[in-house]
Amino acid sequence: MASPTEIKAFQLSRLIGTPACPVIIDVRLDADFNGDTRLIPGARRHLFSDIPTLAKTLAGDKALIYCQNGLELSQGVASVLRAGGCLAETLQGGHSAWCDAGMPVINPAKLPERNVEFQTVWVTRHRPKIDRIACPWLIRRFIDPTAQFLFVAPNQVMKVAKSFQATPFDVEDVFWSHRGENCTFDTMIDEFELRIEALDRLATIVRAADTNRHDLAPEAAGLLAASLGLSRMYRDDLAQMEAGIALYDLFYRWARDATDEGHDWPAAIAKV
Repeated sequence: MASPTEIKAFQLSRLIGTPACPVIIDVRLDADFNGDTRLIPGARRHLFSDIPTLAKTLAGDKALIYCQNGLELSQGVASVLRAGGCLAETLQGGHSAWCDAGMPVINPAKLPERNVEFQTVWVTRHRPKIDRIACPWLIRRFIDPTAQFLFVAPNQVMKVAKSFQATPFDVEDVFWSHRGENCTFDTMIDEFELRIEALDRLATIVRAADTNRHDLAPEAAGLLAASLGLSRMYRDDLAQMEAGIALYDLFYRWARDATDEGHDWPAAIAKV
């Protein structure tokens, strides 16, 4: 009999990439993790011995716990977290079931080093428009939900990166940037191997808007207009980023669930 606090890989895949996604915690034993270091998108790894500390930080949050096969380790950890006030569930079949279902996984070696708060830190040019908000959205929703972003003057990006141990992105001559005709959003999807149909569709729109090639996707004009409008509404780059992340949430759900839906006037009237 399935546990009432257990969800399947497909159910979790529908949550990842959305604001409703729980905190995802990988509690696999070292032997299992060393055999396959890949992580479910957005997951962070915690040692079994660190669970009491984790319970304090997750009180009141929603969490998804997975181990190798979804048995005693993840179920025990979830029970401890629930006792501490966390709404914790487990992944049926664990990491093995996720991989067997062909779901996307992240290579943690591609992740920048984390700071003392266990965040990845990224830095780019101030006054973001398209790529510099699309990338934070992708990172927050699929890579590191706790990521910190710094927006600074263009001539200070590399200096801030060095002084604050931050990873520069969407500037010239760095790893996380444009490559050929592709934009930084494309680079991140490629490097993290996030081969998800909805992300591929969204990447085309971002590329079209960011590189002024609206022939690639008719939706690019709308994304450009919304992005420029956001840049006029907000003086603070972080506030603009947060508003922009909500915009990309909308585009992602359209790309995933609504591309075959249209709208017309007058509305069709059903015949009785």
